[in-house]
Amino acid sequence: MTQVTKARELSSPERLQAFTDAVVAIALTLLILPLMESVGELADHEGTTAEWLADEQYALLGFVLSFVLIAVFWVHHHRLFRKVHRIDTGLLWLTIAWMFTIVWMPVATSLSTQMKADGAQALVYIGTLLATSLMLLAARLYLRYHPDLHDLDPLETRSGIRGGCIVAGLFLAALLVALIVPDAGNLTLLLMLLSGPLQHVARRRDHAALQK
Repeated sequence: MTQVTKARELSSPERLQAFTDAVVAIALTLLILPLMESVGELADHEGTTAEWLADEQYALLGFVLSFVLIAVFWVHHHRLFRKVHRIDTGLLWLTIAWMFTIVWMPVATSLSTQMKADGAQALVYIGTLLATSLMLLAARLYLRYHPDLHDLDPLETRSGIRGGCIVAGLFLAALLVALIVPDAGNLTLLLMLLSGPLQHVARRRDHAALQK
């Protein structure tokens, strides 16, 4: 009886969501640590705020970018799991894999902003973002074929999968461009600005198809 109760507790969507919230919060906090360390190092040498801002401008940009991206991923994950009422083993491990990519983001950010520029930085940073988007897309696909786990309507499920494909495709395109043109670095992430327009076009096509 105790084992059954524990299994039910493990399968609680509220418990899993609370765990993912904590993981995301820790990852967001870890992003700031390299900047905090650099403040202390410069203070030991009696540096100024202006010097710190100049020295850490790329690290600051990397922090802001990663913070925003993690926050966006969390919002989409939270919206998806609002209508999940049961967690099975498959969905549990997909969520754990998604959290793994989130936890890795502070490391990928530091490698991208603190180390000497090299071709591997884009592979690690953009590759991490691609992996995060793919894990969330995999969760959406899993839920599509396991309707007993959620209350998502078919249209909402299809729209989420399509949006996930667009986002993952743009991250993949950004990664390929960064590998082909190493000097572009993380600037290739500007391709993500196309996500909104592409999803808008897709929604209009769906609406037009329904009216026929």
